[in-house]
This record gives sequence, structure tokens and C-alpha cells, in this order.
Amino acid sequence: MMTRRWLYLILISASLAIVGGVMAYQRFVPNGLRAVTVVQGLDTPWAMAFLPDGRFLVTERPGRLRIATLDGQVGPALNGLPAVYHAGEGGLMDVAVDPGFASNRRIYWTYSELPVADGKSPTAVASAVLDGNDLREVKVIFRQQPEAGEDSHFGSKLLFSPDGHLFVGLGDRDRRDDAQLPGSTNGKLIRIATDGSIPADNPFVDVPDAHPAVWSLGHRNIQGLAWHPVSGELWASEHGPNGGDEINIIRRGANYGWPVITYGCEYGTCKKIGEGTEKAGMQQPQTWFGPQSVPLTALLFVSGERYPDLRGQLLVGTLWGQALMRVQLDGDRVVEREPIRFRPYGRIRDLDMGPDGWIYMVSNVPDGRVLRLQPIF
Repeated sequence: MMTRRWLYLILISASLAIVGGVMAYQRFVPNGLRAVTVVQGLDTPWAMAFLPDGRFLVTERPGRLRIATLDGQVGPALNGLPAVYHAGEGGLMDVAVDPGFASNRRIYWTYSELPVADGKSPTAVASAVLDGNDLREVKVIFRQQPEAGEDSHFGSKLLFSPDGHLFVGLGDRDRRDDAQLPGSTNGKLIRIATDGSIPADNPFVDVPDAHPAVWSLGHRNIQGLAWHPVSGELWASEHGPNGGDEINIIRRGANYGWPVITYGCEYGTCKKIGEGTEKAGMQQPQTWFGPQSVPLTALLFVSGERYPDLRGQLLVGTLWGQALMRVQLDGDRVVEREPIRFRPYGRIRDLDMGPDGWIYMVSNVPDGRVLRLQPIF
């Protein structure tokens, strides 16, 4: 029969093992956070956007848009989505909900269109009215110009401004010099109205030979957009070359340098690109990531009461390293950066704050999931 002394020793050993395991888990996941699966079984998910009723839209890059719920239910692909060119980095990408959705039921998405001419596929922005499981009144409101045949650097990111305009972050389509040409929308951040028309106060409206939709230029491949909750400034992340991923504050009409200046180098050879890292008239990034690329995706400024240790900081998704990047700010100055790892989940494509105050992440490694970021306990 087990003595009281042996029972006591067994309980002590078990308690130490539990505490040790928890401490190891907390060391493994910084800030005492864990990733909890909300939805799984998605095919290469790219982005999500919450509807006013708490459900959310989620895109699958091969060309399907679905509605899912926070209790794990995933609906069938919505009817009426235009055909998507799914090759290389192309496919169905971002999705956004109109600020006036409660009355107009309109949503927006970016995708690479089926080749329109000479095998070239532009990044396009389309909108539609969401009616049950159907998309109605589908229309393309913007097409990247000139179209390109390269299957890379499509962008893209959508973000509404407080005044109701739509910003669209675009890649250079691997046509680097286009990023410096005001007449091209490749390698640009553009600003349009929700019907695709051009706001009269865009910076290049009256500039000869410039595309009037351009808001800023000199970008390689914009992946994230977010409004700073205090300053109201627009922040952007973009894929740079090897060791040159950037986070920028976007200024109206400003030039962000690509490919004339960059902190990165060529993949494979690390050959120098452009003229160096600085040039008069070109903006410097708020921070850049090197010598190892990350690469960066969505941006989210943390607010609310769910994450007291992260409140006011910036979270950035990454495609490599199975991590979020935590960026601590002092005003608009970056003072600290730290990866928050969530193995085995990786390629964190999108971030969104849910109506319940939790942060949600779209990941497609090792399989397609939507994850909720919450404390271990």
C-alpha cells in the first residue's frame, strides 16, 4: 500500500513537471500567446475581412471566395466571382468590405485576371453586391496598367480611407523601371473612388503623362496597409529584394525609391541594385529587414483590452520564419522588433481584428487555416 510520503513525492514531481512544461511553452511562444485554429481545410487562403454580423469573408488564391464563421463553419464558394488567373504569385488575393456595407452590401477584391492580351494578366480590383451566396452587379473598377506577362509581384492590398476612398497597393510585376514611371501603375500605391473614378485631389491628376490614380511611387511589391490609430498616417509594408523588406509611412505624392535605392540586393548573387541606399527626393523606410528577408505581409496596430502587453504596437505577418513580427514604436520611431513564433503555422498572410476584440491570422502552412491569437491561459 502506498505510503503518504510516497504519495506526497509523486504529487510534487507531477506539479514540477506541469510547471516546467508551461514555462517551456511560454518560452516557446513569446508574450504568453498561442494560436488557436478557428477554420481549417482552406486551399491557400490569402486574406480575410469581417462582415458587420461577425461572419467573415476569406479568399483562396486558386479563385474561391467563401463566408466563414467564428465557430468554424465554412460556406461553399460564392457564385459569380470572375475567372482568376492562378499562376506564379497570381490568383485571388485581398478582400475588403465597404464601410457602408449595411446599406449597400458591397464588397471589393483584388485578383489577377485571365490574360487579357498577348498572355498578359493585370492585377484588377472588382466590386459586387453580396446577396446570400451570390455576387451580383460584379464590375471591374480598376486594372493595373500596363499589363505584364510576368507571374510575380502582383501586390496587393486594399484599404479604405476615413473619407471613403479606396487605396490599392500594387507590385511592380517584375518590371522594375515601371515603379519610377508616373504613367504606369506598376509599383505604385493608387487611390480611387469606390466606383473606380479618380479623386480630384490625387497628387498626379494635373501632371502630364502621369496616371491620375497614383498616390505614391517607387514601390517593389506592397503587401500591407494600415492607419496609425493616433497619428492617422498611412503605413505600408512591402517585399523588397534579398534583405530589403520595408515598412514605410506613406506621404502624398512621395517616391519610395525602388529600384533606384534599396537596402537589399539581388537574390542568389547579392549583386548591388540601383545607386545605393539614399538619394535626394526619395523616402527612407521607417525600418527595413536584413540581411535575411522575412518577407512582410499584413500590418495591424494592436488596440483594445485583449492584449494589454501589445497595445499600441504594430504586428506584421511574415512568409518566412513561421512568425509574426512585433514592432514596438515610440511615436513613429521603431524602437524594438521581435518575432513571435507559432510553429508549425507559417506564411502568415493576413491579420485582422475581429468584432470580439481578438486578433485573427490567415496562414497557409502546413495547411490553410484561420487562427485566433489568444493567451495560453
